Amino acid sequence: MVKAIRVHVCGGPEQMVLEEVALPPPGKGEVRVRHAAMGLNFIDVYFRTGLYPAPAMPFTPGNEGAGTVVSVGEGVVGFKPGDRVAYAAQIGSYAEERNVSAHFVVKLPKDIGFESAAGMMLKGMTAEYLLFRTHRVKKGDVVLMHAAAGGVGLILCQWARSLGATVIGTVGSADKAKLARKHGCHHTILYREENFVERVREITGGKLCDVVYDGVGKDTFLGSLDCLKPLGMFVSFGNASGPIAAFDIGLLAKKGSLVATRPTLFTFLADRKRLVSMARRLFTAVRKGDVTIPVTGRFPLAKAAEAHRALEGRGTTGSIIFTP
Repeated sequence: MVKAIRVHVCGGPEQMVLEEVALPPPGKGEVRVRHAAMGLNFIDVYFRTGLYPAPAMPFTPGNEGAGTVVSVGEGVVGFKPGDRVAYAAQIGSYAEERNVSAHFVVKLPKDIGFESAAGMMLKGMTAEYLLFRTHRVKKGDVVLMHAAAGGVGLILCQWARSLGATVIGTVGSADKAKLARKHGCHHTILYREENFVERVREITGGKLCDVVYDGVGKDTFLGSLDCLKPLGMFVSFGNASGPIAAFDIGLLAKKGSLVATRPTLFTFLADRKRLVSMARRLFTAVRKGDVTIPVTGRFPLAKAAEAHRALEGRGTTGSIIFTP
């Protein structure tokens, strides 16, 4: 038996309860991981509320973790008990231990700790595909990042700056602005006090941005399009404020032949070779110091509801982790 968070009915944070569950031996192609730390992400909220349907009920939320291999299932090669590993994978990480497909697991370099790994696998791999596989950021690009002090934001801002981009970030408070600037933002915009479209025009001298990375969704969509120069790219990778409503695609033509895309991490992770390449690039960036992983909060699993309330209330910054 292991302790795990279970959701029996989709809804608010109170629907997450800590229970003891039976964990079978790892199946074919699986490894059993004893978690040292697990990451909190907004996608966990989407599953908890039912916006993203879970494959079965009840379910255990969570898509990233780090720890030690306990045992391996039939057909698994490359992993053995005692290996330090990390992953971004299907739901199930809010648990002391879990079985996870070896496809998604990577070995963790000795100089990267479990907490950093748990705080960066999903968020860091997201930043990797946004910067290198969606819009390939290059020196001289102007990048707008919404929620720049969030988990993905702090990683992406650092990484984009290291690539030679000018980074503009929207944030909700002066403290978050200070944190974002510390982690790569050249310019910050307090979206509660300032019109972010007008400020982007001012900052860029009217030249606007090459790309907007938007994990907020409904509240920022139209304004984000107005921040793009002709032929610029709008990248939607989340909807913390709600999903973007259907829109006339002709709007993209009117605003300068823009490109809009909605990529997802797990599309990129479906190919094992690509997954390993993404993880290698992320680990290299961290080890070189181009990217640091700010673990800004720790919660025991039993306080998962408290962590979700803080996240949804926009009271968190950086990477929040759970400990078993």
